[in-house]
Amino acid sequence: MKKSIDVLTVGDCCVDLVLSSGDVVPEFAQKEKIVGDYFLEMGGSSLIFAAQAAKLGLKTTVIGKVGDDAFGNLILKRLVDAGVIVDYIKKDTSVKTGLTVHLVKANDRAMLTCTGTIDVVGRRDIPDTLVEKTRHFHIGSYYLINTIRPHYKDIITKLKASGATVSLDTNWDPKETWDGGLADILPMIDILLLNENETMAIARKKSLDDAIKTLKAIVPVLVVKRGKDGATVHAGASTYSASAVNVTVVDSIGAGDCFDAGFLYGYLNEKQLDICAKIGCICGSLKTREAGGVKGQPRLNEISRYLK
Repeated sequence: MKKSIDVLTVGDCCVDLVLSSGDVVPEFAQKEKIVGDYFLEMGGSSLIFAAQAAKLGLKTTVIGKVGDDAFGNLILKRLVDAGVIVDYIKKDTSVKTGLTVHLVKANDRAMLTCTGTIDVVGRRDIPDTLVEKTRHFHIGSYYLINTIRPHYKDIITKLKASGATVSLDTNWDPKETWDGGLADILPMIDILLLNENETMAIARKKSLDDAIKTLKAIVPVLVVKRGKDGATVHAGASTYSASAVNVTVVDSIGAGDCFDAGFLYGYLNEKQLDICAKIGCICGSLKTREAGGVKGQPRLNEISRYLK
């Protein structure tokens, strides 16, 4: 069967309400404090990833649900504007669209999430006919999208049977157990994309070098995202490095997800792994020029200029 979908992902459908706090720290006892600014934008690791992938020209499809509300409409508009295929995103009147409140200061942020539509996709929402049309399946928000998580092994098995590849970016585990069946699917993953803290937590090692050694023995391609220090790629005995692009940073929301999309754009276009990492770093860096996860995302013509 012809592969009509380059990238398929399950959407952690939510919006981000971002409060720029300066040095403000909230307190109970009805204490009111003033923040400097706020904005509302489409959030969700997989959604931000999908928007960036589509902007690079990959035929990208999201499976998910949104509430029949203003937040759900915002998500659909942002995805359509990016070129994402939204035929498999349904409106569900029984649940609210997910929401994450970010309290941002300097180089850090705190997050509070109401899951809502983040975790409502079940196995029957992913038809096997869609799986068969897919070149690559990307798993994001592994520890937030719980309902579908027990079915990933079955889905990946079907994907592999049809010749597809699979990537995984777990994001942070709110419970910090780093389990949830992850060990069962890791040997089936082609590309594992993590930040430094996630790498050590998943490998259950106290040093990053030991964690990399452990994980690269399990997955063919391990990518460690290092923020302003770029990224390293570990594949067998080979290691590649890529540097971040020097830009004025507004915020880092979604930068790692945009990196994932850039790396996979290169991978699916059969680029060398060092070039994949470079494209990933360009996407992740340029996103930080603007607030929120999608506004600063580059399109392919801008990526080409930086590669030159």
